[in-house]
Amino acid sequence: MNMDSDLQIAGDILEVPHLLQPERAHPVTVAEFAGLARSIADDRAQWAPYVEYDATTRWYHRLRTGPGYEVWLLSWVPGQGSGLHDHGVSSGVLTVLDGELTERTDRGVRTLGGGAQRVFAPGYVHEVVNDSLEPAVSLHVYFPGLTEMPMHESLQAQCAPATPVAPAAAGTSSAPAAPGLISS
Repeated sequence: MNMDSDLQIAGDILEVPHLLQPERAHPVTVAEFAGLARSIADDRAQWAPYVEYDATTRWYHRLRTGPGYEVWLLSWVPGQGSGLHDHGVSSGVLTVLDGELTERTDRGVRTLGGGAQRVFAPGYVHEVVNDSLEPAVSLHVYFPGLTEMPMHESLQAQCAPATPVAPAAAGTSSAPAAPGLISS
């Protein structure tokens, strides 16, 4: 202990209730939204009963809502994709729950295995595709809740498969150099 300091803490700081922040009922920061996605991903009982697969279209189910955010569960059979799009004013977190998905952007191609997590900022343009031979399931948290998903077919040539980016390991995040918050 530095005895030359005029500042000293006496007792347990956690015993001073007025200094403690109350536990939040809902996430408000990027880290808290990523944590929410991770906690749902880690509890298979919260999402597995709702998963369905549809060979004709991507299947989705709104799993949860809160003040200013939505949590969506999506399933992907082999070959299904989102098309090149952004999420309007929404930021979000994409977490792969089962299987493997491929994300294509103008920066390259990234393979996302089970447990991989991506965050995205408003205006982040990408395409998500199940290029594997097995079904996949993903969780998407949008804040604010998703109100638009503009498609960008005219930019498709810029996001064609290119030199792959190193696969994202389970539990990793990476954010694009985009203004605002956070990449799906």
